[in-house]
Amino acid sequence: ALDALLQEQRIDFIVLAGFMRILSDAFVRKYPGRIVNIHPSILPSFAGLNAQQQALDAGVRASGCTVHFVAPGAVDTGPIIAQAVVPVYSDDTVASLSQRIQVEEHRLYPAAIRAILHQQLVLTNGRVVRLSQRAD
Repeated sequence: ALDALLQEQRIDFIVLAGFMRILSDAFVRKYPGRIVNIHPSILPSFAGLNAQQQALDAGVRASGCTVHFVAPGAVDTGPIIAQAVVPVYSDDTVASLSQRIQVEEHRLYPAAIRAILHQQLVLTNGRVVRLSQRAD
């Protein structure tokens, strides 16, 4: 149903934000290099649900967020577009860590989408290649 709606509306680029559903591999294959997602960890660490809790449980000293292309297969494994790092403090809770990560998400995601739309980066052989450092 989602694919039919996107086709009807002639959508050719998909930006996921807070979309808590796993897209089928068949769906993702219809939009290669045209679906992006943001995840609240430095991938490939802590993919999937509860990334902030996973980071706290692992005792890492840094976490953050990752913008990536969605690829068929396991969740949160597509080619990485951009990442931002935030410190993890000894007294952090899921809420406090999430808040710091969200600040970076709000900065990083629009910048990454802008770079894609301005063709400043491309997906080549499963890797993101930056063509320009300039952000218009």
